[in-house]
Amino acid sequence: MSAPLENLETQLEMFIENVRQIRIIVSDFQPQGQNVLNQKIQGLVTGLQEIDKLKNQVQDVFVPFEVFDYIDQDKNPQLYTKDCVEKALAKNEEVKGKIDAYRKFKANMLLELFKTFPNEMNMYRAYRPDSI
Repeated sequence: MSAPLENLETQLEMFIENVRQIRIIVSDFQPQGQNVLNQKIQGLVTGLQEIDKLKNQVQDVFVPFEVFDYIDQDKNPQLYTKDCVEKALAKNEEVKGKIDAYRKFKANMLLELFKTFPNEMNMYRAYRPDSI
């Protein structure tokens, strides 16, 4: 799967470079540069055709919409992965804290139940020895 992605990346890089060169030619347009501009525009069309040919090879690649938000905000899309990992770690810590709180609650509740209902809790313990 990496070869089609690499091909697409190469084609996109060439396309971007072609657009950059067209921008330079157009920003300082000289009549004698018309042939070069025409060649670059033809190269642009050819590049779009090549990109279109590659679309079937990468159609099963899933890109989260949030990545496009990063791009729209002029952020590096590779930061998306870093942010996802940081969010997952934060959520993991939050869940771990909740699990610890529930374990402490269970221990305190069992202690109080043993104090209040010792006979019933001994029967419960005999019935479910693994739960305590």
